Amino acid sequence: MRMTATTTSAPTTSRNAATLVGFVAVLLWSCLAFLTALSGKMPPFQLAAVTFALGGGMGAVSWLFRRGAARALVQPWQVWLLGISGLFGYHALYFFALRSAPPAEAGLINYLWPLLIVLLSSFLPNEHLRWHHVAGALLGLAGTIVLFSGGKGFVIKPEYVPGFVAAFIAAFVWSTYSVMSRRFAAVPTDAVVGFCLVTAFLAAICHLAFEQTVWPQTFTEWLAVIALGFGPIGIAFYTWDFGVKRGDIRVLGALSYCAPVLSTGLLILTGFATATPQILFATLLIAGGGFLAAKDMLRRG
Repeated sequence: MRMTATTTSAPTTSRNAATLVGFVAVLLWSCLAFLTALSGKMPPFQLAAVTFALGGGMGAVSWLFRRGAARALVQPWQVWLLGISGLFGYHALYFFALRSAPPAEAGLINYLWPLLIVLLSSFLPNEHLRWHHVAGALLGLAGTIVLFSGGKGFVIKPEYVPGFVAAFIAAFVWSTYSVMSRRFAAVPTDAVVGFCLVTAFLAAICHLAFEQTVWPQTFTEWLAVIALGFGPIGIAFYTWDFGVKRGDIRVLGALSYCAPVLSTGLLILTGFATATPQILFATLLIAGGGFLAAKDMLRRG
């Protein structure tokens, strides 16, 4: 059955359920660092090309069992521009940021996107930004700062500036894509299949132009790449699209701060990182911010 978005006048139960569907994307993105660490030494654009091809291909295969779903690709140019700039534009900027600046600092700047989603959502029709949405997002941001900074603060050098700027623009691109998707709520989620496949094509071009090809060397590395394509790059983008179009986008924005702390927790459990009091404090801040932002939804539930 084709997933089509409805307006914000949907019943409360459907709105809450759609928000939870969107949160599935956050849970899947929390696996991104772990799976990337397991995937070997494949260059970023090559990894993006392969995983987006898997994610888009997965959606395209589902069309064999859903007659007429492929018609979702017939969309105005504005929809394609938004989708491609959101998926490919964000990842290209993010990869550049990680290469041009220290990853922790660049990642922290990039994690402004949940707060930007909460703030930009106030411009959407029928959406009302309340104090607990902003407060919850700010608590999440504070927790992310604690998580990434390690008490060392930013080290700003001239050579890092392009990377920091790219990280900020990436955050703005992703938040704009997420919020503007709500303005195109009538566009079926199946259109994301096309966005993923075009992103894979553009990433492949960038890989051939700037990188040397490196394929996984072990079964575990191949398994991690496949899991990335089906999970954080595949299902995650479909559930996120469904969530931001039908759910509470303000709550989703604040809950997105759960991704870095869940990601860190998974790295700890699998031996890639070490537990510290700093991580516990960050967890409390982010969890508290998420519950505060979702106060209305939890009360209705």
